[in-house]
Amino acid sequence: MLMPSIFGENLFDDFFEDFPWMDDNMDMKKTEKKLYGRRAAHLMKTDIKEQDNGYELVIDLPGFKKDEVSASLENGYLTISAAKGLDEEDKDKKSGKYIRKERYSGACSRSFYVGDAVTEEDIKGEFKHGILKLFVPKKEAKPAVEDHKYIAIEG
Repeated sequence: MLMPSIFGENLFDDFFEDFPWMDDNMDMKKTEKKLYGRRAAHLMKTDIKEQDNGYELVIDLPGFKKDEVSASLENGYLTISAAKGLDEEDKDKKSGKYIRKERYSGACSRSFYVGDAVTEEDIKGEFKHGILKLFVPKKEAKPAVEDHKYIAIEG
């Protein structure tokens, strides 16, 4: 028989959250819990492997579909975003009430600095089975050309 838990997932989870010295960043901790529950730290786990000609990023996005994930490049920052809503059928059901609801809806994103020389066309990506793989090539920034302009001095 399913019974609602008055203490959360663990008897001591809620007890220790009330003490500010237990966590240096309580504001962030509470924000994460609102969107993703206690497992927020497990979202968007990323491995970055340096290769001879670039970097391979492997990002875990379990439960997301390809159309819920996007990647953008702006001012040298590669941003990976994922947004998810609960199933529409859950919103339509009026009968019954939830005793426990652990699935989340919301958005998450992560940014990586890849340099100003990299363009959108340079980055290759693949999404399969909840894993996003991106390849970002190494590109040297073009040196700034110093343009000397001289002022004519009469006299």
